[in-house]
Amino acid sequence: MQGDWAGELVGPDVWETCRELIPSRSVFAFLAEHRERLFPREMFVDMYPSTNGRPSMPPQVLAAVVVLQTLHGLSDFETVQELRCDLRWKAACGLGLHDTAFDPSLLTYFRRRLQRSTDPNRLFTKVKEVVAATGVLKGKQRRVLDSTVLDDAVATQDTVTQLVAAIRRVIRDVPGAEQIAAQWCTAHDYTDPGKPRIAWNDQQARDTLVDALVTDAFNLLGRVPDRQLGEAAAGALGLLALVAGQDVEPADGSDGRDGRWRIAQRTTHDRLVSTVDPASRHIHKNRTRHQEGFRAHAAFEPEAGLFTEVALTAGSGADSHEAAVAQDLLAEEDDDLTVLGDTAYGTGDLRETLQADGHTLVIKPPPLRQAVPGGFTTDDFQVDTQAGHVTCPAGHTKALGRPLANGNRQAQFKTLCRTCPLRERCTRSKTGRTVNVHPRYDLLKAARDQAATSQEWQDEYRRWRPPVERAIAWLVAKGNRRVPYRGVLKNNTWLHNRAAALNLRRLINLGLTHTSGTWTLAPTPA
Repeated sequence: MQGDWAGELVGPDVWETCRELIPSRSVFAFLAEHRERLFPREMFVDMYPSTNGRPSMPPQVLAAVVVLQTLHGLSDFETVQELRCDLRWKAACGLGLHDTAFDPSLLTYFRRRLQRSTDPNRLFTKVKEVVAATGVLKGKQRRVLDSTVLDDAVATQDTVTQLVAAIRRVIRDVPGAEQIAAQWCTAHDYTDPGKPRIAWNDQQARDTLVDALVTDAFNLLGRVPDRQLGEAAAGALGLLALVAGQDVEPADGSDGRDGRWRIAQRTTHDRLVSTVDPASRHIHKNRTRHQEGFRAHAAFEPEAGLFTEVALTAGSGADSHEAAVAQDLLAEEDDDLTVLGDTAYGTGDLRETLQADGHTLVIKPPPLRQAVPGGFTTDDFQVDTQAGHVTCPAGHTKALGRPLANGNRQAQFKTLCRTCPLRERCTRSKTGRTVNVHPRYDLLKAARDQAATSQEWQDEYRRWRPPVERAIAWLVAKGNRRVPYRGVLKNNTWLHNRAAALNLRRLINLGLTHTSGTWTLAPTPA
């Protein structure tokens, strides 16, 4: 049941006796004064539906603790230690001088209630309501989009460790799998918590182990009875199938049916990196930077310095791409925004959607590839999508073909390239140049022309795009480059709490206070 604040302190009231020791324009002082107004009791009623049992710690206090915890990047244990020993924390959360706080597990239970509720991101939502009440964003029509990669909270596992862990999970969770494993799985004693005992510096021994582990995996997958399975059992089998196929390939001279396998000399797209956290992924942020983890997305108002929306997704996949998440980040915004972003947001589909919503785009277009270094790009060809033809730099014209599966249309200059004097600047293909025309070519071409020739566009981008880099730095500061939990849902709630704490701190710096029943921004003293 939901607990109420009884007003009985253990020892003197820290805020009343030590007020002058706590900086007035700090999050601590603000929570001490306005904690109950910011997080009223009614805000958490749905999280405590039962009227039976022992009263909980008042959720208003726990909400204030979570704000401070995410702001300072602390673990549950470290957070409780601050509550016990730091006067600022005691004042912010309404504790007495001699109060020893509570067990760290209480924070876990509170987060679990949040995540299972109808609004797991309610702390962020509440701070957004405060932002709206102050009117600080009124008339500010710019939103800057950006993303960053966050490291996962688990150790990356190699292929052997993942195979062993996935087989163990099937044995544990799938009915009847233990008996099947006892008969058909011989590569390793799966009751042994350690890795297989082999000479790891012996290549032949490693190859033999991989062969045996993959064979064990296929034996399990192929012999489990075909019947309706629960969520845990079905997930275990799916995970084993994924792990068994992502990192291995048939050995030289084998098709795999003879049981000969090797670890593939490549990285599979959307690769699982740990069976402990299957949601974590191997991510290519760019051509040189590779990480394992998740992707954090943010929409930021650069003048006021506030996050208007955030989201955390898996590290890879179409639904995690910046252009796909951008629509959700701006879904609750009014029309007529100026949206800024880097090339990750420069897709034709996103441009078309945002322009249809009435937004002005200052989004950097992706660069065109040159078939030959220093040579011609598609923009050096005259493309007429309405007439359906393309003219090359040498003056030859070819018709555009029918749309392919990806929507592109092609103009093939192959035979015309044989004697063309510009061939060395155009293509290295032995058969000649093929021009691929994107289905949103006209839209993308206009964006490239605007970015290259419009001084107003360039000034807008250079002035207002950089502040989001600072915002992302705030987001990952104090050790928050690594997420604290496993899975997308828990870490998405954590990211929203982090953004809520940063927004609250920013509002306090702008003079946030509560007067005449509403939130306002008081002028900052000179």
